[in-house]
Amino acid sequence: MADVLPPVREILADRAGEEMTLNNSYLNPELGRIVRTLGLDKQWAAGEGAHLIDVEGNRYLDLLSGYGVFAIGRNHPEAIAAVRDTMAARTANLPQLGVTLLSGVLAEQLLSRAPGSVGAMVPANSGTEAVEAAIKIVRAATGRPRILYAEHAFHGLTLGSLSLNGDAIFREGFGPLLPGCEAVPFGDTDALARELERGDVAAFIVEPVQGKGVNLPAEGYLASAQRLCRAAGALLVCDEVQTGIGRTGRFLALEHWDLEPDLICLSKALSGGLVPVGAVLVSRAAFDRVFDGMERAVRHGSTFGGNDLAAAAALATLRVLDSEGLLARAERLGALLLELTVPLVERYEVVSNVRGLGLMWAIEFGPPEGGARRSIWNAAERAQPGIFSQLIVGPLFHDHRILCQVAGHRMNVVKALPALVIEEQEVRRFAAALEDVVARAERVPQAFLRFSVSMSRRAFAARK
Repeated sequence: MADVLPPVREILADRAGEEMTLNNSYLNPELGRIVRTLGLDKQWAAGEGAHLIDVEGNRYLDLLSGYGVFAIGRNHPEAIAAVRDTMAARTANLPQLGVTLLSGVLAEQLLSRAPGSVGAMVPANSGTEAVEAAIKIVRAATGRPRILYAEHAFHGLTLGSLSLNGDAIFREGFGPLLPGCEAVPFGDTDALARELERGDVAAFIVEPVQGKGVNLPAEGYLASAQRLCRAAGALLVCDEVQTGIGRTGRFLALEHWDLEPDLICLSKALSGGLVPVGAVLVSRAAFDRVFDGMERAVRHGSTFGGNDLAAAAALATLRVLDSEGLLARAERLGALLLELTVPLVERYEVVSNVRGLGLMWAIEFGPPEGGARRSIWNAAERAQPGIFSQLIVGPLFHDHRILCQVAGHRMNVVKALPALVIEEQEVRRFAAALEDVVARAERVPQAFLRFSVSMSRRAFAARK
């Protein structure tokens, strides 16, 4: 007979340090190789606010934020208390043939914060599940087959949402994907209009700010897209999975352009960083066309959608956003971050652009002017597109204890998604550290040499 599994508290205490071994044995060894090669294989002991803490007690500024999950910070006491209270109440969670309180209150609260174009909520468990629900709803509501999405978009990795993914690296090998899903260039209203004129488009789905690369829309683009969709009888879906819940200094990024979409997809930060949750806010007209009778009341759903723990974490998140003034904070500190970093474009040849909205920020790099440095840059990029961005991410982590990410596959864009609770001095520390790293990286031959030696050592260790 097998030994009885010990309680989680004992597992955490007794097996600390086995994380990479377990990953390589039972999860994803290639991910383990990436982490070790980049030197990111820290043993993390805790998370607090805008920081990760390793087993030696060192604090790292976390500008990755779980891909935007930890907007209210890691392990916020209000979110923890809400989940604990719900568990202590022993609620009649998930009766399935029945309804519960917390999910209804969450729907009420989200809709009160959203534009008047939406009037109902469909619960989900994640961002990709919210997008899957949106795909089904727009087709059922319109009776049309085609869905348009923007090039370079990211809407998730399950099969339906992957069919709307603008990056071939994620799509390769998983076809055939969902038919009727077609890309149009982000920002190109003429291309969108041509596709809509065919009369068979159910919806256009778009991130107000594209997460891969932090691409901001051109002036007037989103308003024009909404107008074109209305005229063509197509629905407009705003994917706010990453941009929503305060990230851009508004509750929803769409508020910057006064949009009134037919569907809004939410997730990530809504979880409070504790319990997976997602939601689709849907216009009452579209909702009523899909759920149009008792026999069709359950034609879409998921087992854990609308569960009490997820709703409790989400409600706590909304409370923290309000009580701590995090929307205004994101707007103010985002403006400060741009003020501190936009000048890098003029100071350094390799910095081609700095952009952002609220606390969604990116810096883009390009080749230096002429000579040996440009030749070395070009040779390195031919061998590994996007490699220069690693000259930024690596030293930020190792020299300055700042964790951030490359903003997409094969691109020289580094991205930051700070927790909305980040302190002003940490924003200033990041900007100073960034300039230090950029100044060193601009000395391309020496920087690539240092990087190559370091990566070779780590790659050898990773293979071992």
